Amino acid sequence: MIMEALRGVLGAPPVPRGSWTREARFVSTAALRGTAGPAAEAAERLAVRLRALPGVRRVDVRPNGFLVIEIATPGQIVDDILATYAPGPRGAGDAGRPGEGTRPPQAGRSSETTPFTGRSPYGPRRAHTGAGDDGPPGETGNETAAGEGTAGPWPDFPRTWDNPGFAIRYAYVRAGAVQRWARDLGVSVGAAVRPGLLDGPHDRAVLRVLAELPSRRESRDPGWAAYLERLAEAYHTAFEHASPLPKGDEPPSETHAARVRMAEAVRRVLEAGLAELGVAPPGKI
Repeated sequence: MIMEALRGVLGAPPVPRGSWTREARFVSTAALRGTAGPAAEAAERLAVRLRALPGVRRVDVRPNGFLVIEIATPGQIVDDILATYAPGPRGAGDAGRPGEGTRPPQAGRSSETTPFTGRSPYGPRRAHTGAGDDGPPGETGNETAAGEGTAGPWPDFPRTWDNPGFAIRYAYVRAGAVQRWARDLGVSVGAAVRPGLLDGPHDRAVLRVLAELPSRRESRDPGWAAYLERLAEAYHTAFEHASPLPKGDEPPSETHAARVRMAEAVRRVLEAGLAELGVAPPGKI
């Protein structure tokens, strides 16, 4: 696992740097900690060890002792996430038609009867026509599972894109429903999925946010609320523009499988982050 390997050399998780549109880079100040000699010399010694790690493409040492580390396959981060967080409870429910995008409801209206007509900050979305996105298979729950008293830093209403808390809960449910939709559509998901297939700009945007998790977990001020908002935004955008599900007559592919696996990583991180904020993840919206 790439993140664990980096941590093993550095003693602490490195922090992702830049947008990751082209290069997946981290920065580390490990050479500045507890070093009696020049930081640059300590950084050079660490760089030698880092360059020997599988999956590390390049390591640069800055004059101030900072290390800039580029990894070859950012999709490997998904393996780290899935190994760190055990799968949570799953449930059954109606997820609508497989592969069909679904819409969050307008404020105060039922998601089963009202098409979404608001403007989403995550890109254009089709009107909701199904019975609502469903939580992960095997979990019962209802649309108020994250309701009054457990909404954390966000209000439970309105249940529209204007409410970041709704976008987060919807991302959690959507990422879970993808797992069942994928099985129904014949997408094969397993450990053999090649992480290098997660190389599109929208995939990389999700991976960039996921890569912050290890360093945030060890921070005195992890900023969970803002982090979950950014992760939900990146995931919704990726779902719309780099679908994990085949569309129309498109056959299931390895890329779909890799994106379904990434969706599971997103779901587990959202669940863990909500738990840190004392918010119960929803079973259904």
